[in-house]
Amino acid sequence: MSDSSWGAPPTAGQAGYWGPTAGGPAPAGPAYDAPEAQHTRPMPIVPDAPAYGGDQDGDRGTARPSGALFQDEFRPGPPPARTVPAENQNPEPMPDAQQPAPAPQKKSAGRDLSAAIGVGIGLGVVIIASLFIEKAVFVGVVAVAVVVGLWELTSRLRERKGIRAPLVPLAVGGAAMVVAGYVRGAEGAWVAMALTALAALVWRMTESPEGYLRDVTAGVFAAFYVPFLATFVAMMLTAQDGPWRVLTFLLLTVVSDTGAYAVGWRFGRHKLAPRISPGKTREGLVGAVLFAMAAGALCMQFLIDDGSWWQGLLLGLAVAASATLGDLGESMIKRDLGIKDMGTLLPGHGGIMDRLDSLLPTAPVVWLLLVVFVGSA
Repeated sequence: MSDSSWGAPPTAGQAGYWGPTAGGPAPAGPAYDAPEAQHTRPMPIVPDAPAYGGDQDGDRGTARPSGALFQDEFRPGPPPARTVPAENQNPEPMPDAQQPAPAPQKKSAGRDLSAAIGVGIGLGVVIIASLFIEKAVFVGVVAVAVVVGLWELTSRLRERKGIRAPLVPLAVGGAAMVVAGYVRGAEGAWVAMALTALAALVWRMTESPEGYLRDVTAGVFAAFYVPFLATFVAMMLTAQDGPWRVLTFLLLTVVSDTGAYAVGWRFGRHKLAPRISPGKTREGLVGAVLFAMAAGALCMQFLIDDGSWWQGLLLGLAVAASATLGDLGESMIKRDLGIKDMGTLLPGHGGIMDRLDSLLPTAPVVWLLLVVFVGSA
């Protein structure tokens, strides 16, 4: 029997029945000529069911295997339910359904706190001992920190950017700069800075001229950023109460960083500079200001000769601002270099430069305000 003798698929009212072509003659044959024709009805052509088994839009116009196969077996009833694929389903939970609460995430400091505290205590003992036993020893400690910081900075510049800042003249000139600031004051520091920059320019001439301007510019920047700013710590030490001025400078910077960390870790919600340092928050900055101002009032009242508590409030505010800017400044450098820490010398802290980031820009601020408040003698 030819398929062309059959009409179009049945409509919704004739589900599953294939009849003769409309208007055409009935096919001849014994099944239609004999009286028993009603018992020899032909089987309909039923297409294969879709693999997903649902009544999809793409199946319109084809027979549904879920319908009645013969017309006299069709009974009126509700239309077959449509099966919606899983990807189109969007079940909503019942109003009274209990959703499991997500497990609270514990905040992490991001560093080994035990190692950081131990290293911090060790550094504090060395600094305080050298500060109050002999001033010259403390100047030596500052000079060593400057040389190590220069080594870390120039090493990262070479590794990450291919910048070859001359380390030897920077290290020698940096140590000399700190000593000159202690012996000759600001004038000696400026002269040593100029000679160090000149030495870096000459030293770099012994190598290929390619990248010369880039390398000497980085060298001058490193000389200013690390040893020159550190000379203000040595100049603070020259006063009669110099050790107490340096101790005030160190305490206020550490307290500012601690207040920012403690308040920001506990209450931080709003980012301070997400593109530079995502971990810093505005709440942490408020904590740094409050902690530093309180510590400044106490230090100026009890540690600095002729100091007053209100001067300490201003000093603490300035320290919190300069320490935060210094921390953000080095974070900007590290983000440009694509690194987290400048070094690994201090477990839990990173490198020496990671500890000097807030101290270096704060040193000239504290030196200047102390000179304004109580003089330089």
